[in-house]
Amino acid sequence: MRHNEGMAKKIDSSLKDLIKALKKHAEVAGDRRPSLKRSQRATAKVRAAATAYTAAVHARSGLGNPFEELLDPTLDEATITSLQHERDQIERSLTSEIPIQKAAKSA
Repeated sequence: MRHNEGMAKKIDSSLKDLIKALKKHAEVAGDRRPSLKRSQRATAKVRAAATAYTAAVHARSGLGNPFEELLDPTLDEATITSLQHERDQIERSLTSEIPIQKAAKSA
């Protein structure tokens, strides 16, 4: 088996694990009175599975984290707007032209 095929299988495997973890999390969250311990365990498994999926995708394709732009739904609108503005400023600074400096004059 070639290396790329193995990496593709890792993506498939980690995707299945992520789906399984999400289904379990949805089951726990859908309970009438979710247990804090079960909820925390299910959340940790989703995070671990998402991390493994992201790592497999990056290793295979070099693509970034598909979850990086997710926002915490408990944040208020002003905070979300502020964070989005800050992110946009950082993105513009990283993709703008790089100024060329002139060499220093020797004495």
